[in-house]
Amino acid sequence: MIEVRPAQHRGIARFDWLFSRHTFSFGNYYDPKQSGFSDLLVINEDIVQAGKGFDTHRHRDMEIFTYVIDGALEHKDSMGTGSIIEVGDVQLMTAGTGVAHSEFNHSPTELVHFLQIWLVPNKKSVQPRYQQRHFSRAYKQGQLRLLMSPDGDAEALAVYQDVRVYAGCFGDGEQAQLTLADDRYAYVHVVRGSLTVNGTALNAGDGARIRNESQIDLQQGHNAEVLVFDLRPQEQPGR
Repeated sequence: MIEVRPAQHRGIARFDWLFSRHTFSFGNYYDPKQSGFSDLLVINEDIVQAGKGFDTHRHRDMEIFTYVIDGALEHKDSMGTGSIIEVGDVQLMTAGTGVAHSEFNHSPTELVHFLQIWLVPNKKSVQPRYQQRHFSRAYKQGQLRLLMSPDGDAEALAVYQDVRVYAGCFGDGEQAQLTLADDRYAYVHVVRGSLTVNGTALNAGDGARIRNESQIDLQQGHNAEVLVFDLRPQEQPGR
């Protein structure tokens, strides 16, 4: 079963320096029917003006990852990490016992466009950690590539949760399948372009909750980029 979350139904936050769309309840946007899915708590699509960004603020006990769509994001944190996150980079920050960080548009002239995604961890009060890895478009073209997993196997980043996150890019004639184990859920988020998921058409910004399916079929891509989350079979985060 596929339940589509249309892009135009997402919450909106608008400031002079930020335009953000919220797939799930976040900040001043609250919808009791959109309080996350399985261990996915937040999917925010942010566009930040040149030279602007999020001042230093704190998190704890959350797995937070950033996926840059266009531009570059400058990261600093209380672990001493300073990095530039560019297109193709995946940044994963384990907040654990507590970490303070800031995220700013690295460019003085161009916008930065990115996703920030929060996963509820299965371990609390762990040592904070920072990971960053580059997954080029060519590497993701025509197939799903594993970005993160509990064990950090292959080229994946290690995440404190029973979740596997994949990314792929699909053009004309390209397709991919992902087999789901019994009693698993999945969530698909279309980063850009359009494609079909098990025959259902999705466009940029659309998402889909997937239940009781043994396989995810991605087809009919048009300049498509997609994230796929293989998740525990539960409706709400933190259960």
